[in-house]
Amino acid sequence: MSTPNRRRGDDSPCIDICVIHPQAKICVGCFRTGAEIARWAELEPQERRRLMAELPARAALLKKRRGGRRGRRDASPKAGPRS
Repeated sequence: MSTPNRRRGDDSPCIDICVIHPQAKICVGCFRTGAEIARWAELEPQERRRLMAELPARAALLKKRRGGRRGRRDASPKAGPRS
């Protein structure tokens, strides 16, 4: 069984889902910005801890769409069957 490439030695919040959200400009896995990811190795431990404490609140910046096309159609007030 393989393990993720998570680097535990540097207290990284990375969970190997490395995709920057196009609108929010944060990683959808760890919620860091590209700049924060790039300079992570250079940060002092107290700065990393401060940043990691902020990350959970950033999750709200990523709105999840549920239901795809049907969810949008069902949410509209005059949704009807498509022909």
